[in-house]
Amino acid sequence: MPNRGFFVASTGQNIGKTTLCLGLLAGLGRYTKPVGYMKPVGQEHIEIKPHLHVDKDVVLVKEHFHIQDSYTDMSPVIIPKGFTKDFLDGKIHTQDLIQKIQQSYQRLKQELIVVEGTGHVGVGSIIGLNNAEVAKHLGLPMILIASGGLGSAFDELNANRILCKHHDVPILGVILNRVKPEKRSMIQHYMQKALSRWDLPLIGCIPHDPLLETPSFRDFEILLQGTIIAGEEKKLSHFSHIRLIATSVELYRETIASDQLLITPANREDIILATLSKYWEVASSKQPLHIGMIVTGDLPPRHFIIEELKKADIPTLYAPLHSYDVLEKINSSTAKIRQEDGEKIKEAINVVEKHIDFSLILGLLDSHPPRR
Repeated sequence: MPNRGFFVASTGQNIGKTTLCLGLLAGLGRYTKPVGYMKPVGQEHIEIKPHLHVDKDVVLVKEHFHIQDSYTDMSPVIIPKGFTKDFLDGKIHTQDLIQKIQQSYQRLKQELIVVEGTGHVGVGSIIGLNNAEVAKHLGLPMILIASGGLGSAFDELNANRILCKHHDVPILGVILNRVKPEKRSMIQHYMQKALSRWDLPLIGCIPHDPLLETPSFRDFEILLQGTIIAGEEKKLSHFSHIRLIATSVELYRETIASDQLLITPANREDIILATLSKYWEVASSKQPLHIGMIVTGDLPPRHFIIEELKKADIPTLYAPLHSYDVLEKINSSTAKIRQEDGEKIKEAINVVEKHIDFSLILGLLDSHPPRR
């Protein structure tokens, strides 16, 4: 049975819990080994083999850190479509889920376990398993993750803190994520002052990192349910700027720049050919054109256009949507870290490790022994 562990929950959705957990696992592994991971209740899951569905974050963490525990113990409860209705119809019972989670946790072999929750502290309440309740049943203290800021972050922390208090779950401390670098020192100073009224420490203050919020080309393929028609080997490329092309080819030629993902209708062959021309013009220079394309519309590009894009090896995705719909989908989406995106995983670990006080976490755990 694990000797120690803690539960990680956030104050909202898409705060960056998985990014933080990657850094926590890597950093704690420098102090104590082995370190394990569990996500008791998962919503976004994948089928890794027939009839075995696992939370996608568990797959990411298990594969990256080569954790020996089984998938079923690291991801004991999955919430598929229709699960909540079945629960409310009496086909699924909270106590059975609790028992499954507890038994899985007891089988984990590591002496320190990072347990990741789902969303904010209250998520899962409808099935009697919100994050605070899961932490209580596992006898674990909690670390709360909030998005960088002062007033709004503190307000959200308070709402989640009250729910933890209601369930008698101790809070080890707080980590702020995605803090504007230019405001980091100020926010760190004043947030610690604000947290002192609850007698809680600020464990970490993680600066905003643009790469971690930049989707890969593979993310766009999944989001848009499109087809990569060229540059398949570059599907993990990242682009800092996304640009919808709705101008004349003459104006476009003057503004072609590197590190851009272009969105244009597939029938704008003038734009595609101008891009190819610029690509070959600078291909042998010290600064080749780093560019990608999403081509849209009812029909894909003609065969000869696709062949030219393949020759240039420009990552190109065909999405059978209108360009503005593509842009709207992209703007409303949130980039996730995927198992195959090694560059982003490395960056996540690097930025988190640098700004977390791991000795403080271990000291706090010593003062909060597991409750059985």
